[in-house]
Amino acid sequence: MKLPANTTIARRKVNEVCYLAAEQTMKYDLFIRVALTEDLPGRHLRRGDVATVVEHHPGSPGQELGYTLEVFNAVGETVDVVTVRESQIERLTAAELLSVRPMAASTRWWRGRQTLPSLLQTCVR
Repeated sequence: MKLPANTTIARRKVNEVCYLAAEQTMKYDLFIRVALTEDLPGRHLRRGDVATVVEHHPGSPGQELGYTLEVFNAVGETVDVVTVRESQIERLTAAELLSVRPMAASTRWWRGRQTLPSLLQTCVR
């Protein structure tokens, strides 16, 4: 099979090969931190939330590239894993400061977990 010039080969799964045309090169490297450029209300994530790129999804011709992000809480525990379009994320810069906000009670990571006081009561009994 003859590939177009400037074609990159990428793998999403062990037995799968994806060919990326030159206009589809990855803008964000794997395992770098990025910020969301818009709210994702269905996931309780907000513009500016920081996440780590863990996978790249090449688009079909004319389709926007995508990325899977892993979102962590302030102490490094995974909160959510979400797939977004490339336009929904941006690089972090040295001119920005990170901040924290309370996590929504319905965030995927938090669902089904007991609160610390209820865990302590369980241990004391």
